[in-house]
Amino acid sequence: MDVPVIAIVDDDPSIRRSLHRLVQSAGYAVQTFASAREFLEWLPRGHAACLVLDVHMKEMSGFELQERLAVPVLFITSHDDVAPAEAGSDPTGWRKRVQ
Repeated sequence: MDVPVIAIVDDDPSIRRSLHRLVQSAGYAVQTFASAREFLEWLPRGHAACLVLDVHMKEMSGFELQERLAVPVLFITSHDDVAPAEAGSDPTGWRKRVQ
């Protein structure tokens, strides 16, 4: 039986390292990825129970990646100036709920 994995996708190595240690210390299996593309390449042979996903990444944003998936996502960002509705995407229905 496969062990549920929490996948962490962030382009900042220090964030990936810190989150990996935190999630692993709570007893969960963890995989980290430096990009959405790296995660998508792993996906055919791995299974993520959920993702911790950076909103702002090069090539493909966290919102764009989430739109391709059917797993729970926890979004993180170091930017405090962009609300999800301003990012051009509304994958969680956030915009509808706050209006």
